[in-house]
Amino acid sequence: MPRRKGIPAFAAAAALTAACLVTGPALAAPAAPGDDPCVTSLPDSFWRAPVDTLPVHPSSARYVSSIGAADPLHPDFGSGLSRGQPFGIPVTVSDSPVPETKVTLDYPEESETSGYRIPRDARIENGPASDGDRHVIVWDRDLCKAYELFDAQQEDVDAWHAGSGAIFDLRSNDLRPDGWTSADAAGLAILPGLVRYEEAAAGRIDHAIRITVPRSDQSYVWPARHQAGAAADESLPPMGLRLRLKGSVDTSELAPQAKAVAEALKKYGAIVADNGSAWFISGEEHPGWDNSQLDGLKDFKGSDFEAVDASGLQQSPDSGAVAPR
Repeated sequence: MPRRKGIPAFAAAAALTAACLVTGPALAAPAAPGDDPCVTSLPDSFWRAPVDTLPVHPSSARYVSSIGAADPLHPDFGSGLSRGQPFGIPVTVSDSPVPETKVTLDYPEESETSGYRIPRDARIENGPASDGDRHVIVWDRDLCKAYELFDAQQEDVDAWHAGSGAIFDLRSNDLRPDGWTSADAAGLAILPGLVRYEEAAAGRIDHAIRITVPRSDQSYVWPARHQAGAAADESLPPMGLRLRLKGSVDTSELAPQAKAVAEALKKYGAIVADNGSAWFISGEEHPGWDNSQLDGLKDFKGSDFEAVDASGLQQSPDSGAVAPR
């Protein structure tokens, strides 16, 4: 399905998303003793804000219907192969200094044009030959930044070309300039919204999860900064909309990995971040995932979700920090 990021149209194939292997064991490597650990989002970030007690959005029923009330939830990540390729969004972790990398861009007007430090072995979503979103996600724990590229092509060992790119300071709650995209249509970071294996294995995912919808409205709500709408249609969800698994949904029989995801969807919800397949939630590819456990999430349907009025979380329109509660 094509994806649009403002006026320029970016080709995407989110319904067929697959990905390369996450960079080795470094993803789960602990910080060195005495180091200040670099986390993917700050404790007061919107990503970590519980939404289980927030009011239901007045347009919830319309939004859920437009996304697909009968469509199943789909974990777009796992272990092994899907359609002959590993699947999930690969995360390349860097714990040591990397020289600045040259990145040229199709849409530099809404991208950072310098400052990227991408390891030479950085992984591309769905592999070097893919024709999908081709995200590159680098978690630079040395400088505590995330470098994210959309439609990335490696041109040389230290040179890349991409459709769009973004650099996120993981020790800041600053949002991107209003109206700017990122490597995601909503203008948000991808890394903080991924389900990571180490979280699920520990039994607790403490943040909202990235989710895609087939069509979105030509609008966006905080914390999103950009729209990629198919139409000006108030029945369609805006970018940045928070969705949550209803508290009444029974998750007691789920296997541990699936239960960790489901409980996060209840407490922290999911954030509409891009156009793609209905109810696709994003996570890293990792050999530790048990696909048979994750398949239990597919028993949930759109009707098990509701949209949340999260406007009360906003402290400032240009900050991702939530208001004290």
